[in-house]
Amino acid sequence: MSQQASPRGTFLKIADVVRGQIEADSEMAELPSAADLMRDHGVSRGVALRVFAALQREGIAEPVPGGRWRVLRHGESIDRRPLAERLADVIVTDELTVGAAFPSTATLCARFDVSRPTISKALDKLQAAGLLSEGKQGKQRTVLALPNQEECPKP
Repeated sequence: MSQQASPRGTFLKIADVVRGQIEADSEMAELPSAADLMRDHGVSRGVALRVFAALQREGIAEPVPGGRWRVLRHGESIDRRPLAERLADVIVTDELTVGAAFPSTATLCARFDVSRPTISKALDKLQAAGLLSEGKQGKQRTVLALPNQEECPKP
């Protein structure tokens, strides 16, 4: 933007440019940083932040930890529950029974697209809740209880 351009509405014009980039690139998953917008359009940080706010109001973007912004696409659903809750759902969706082997950490990393330490922390929470057995090197975790259900002893 030139120095003589009116600041009023500038963020909306930049939001239009970013929206066009999102529409043109179906693989775009992350918005440019505030520093990128400031450099590319010659605007202040406040204007760049208003761009993000405008895109968020439209349902096109959402903030992620670390000050970045993620692109949201129509028809895309994101499960925002804690990872431990989503891992507990694996027991139900995979139809695991008490005593069944729980998927490996490597399998869960690929399935949920998160790092091994993140999976390990969530598995520790399920272990503390009594749903899974302790995981040790070379020993696979097993299901100890079903989530949100009481285990009935068999006659």
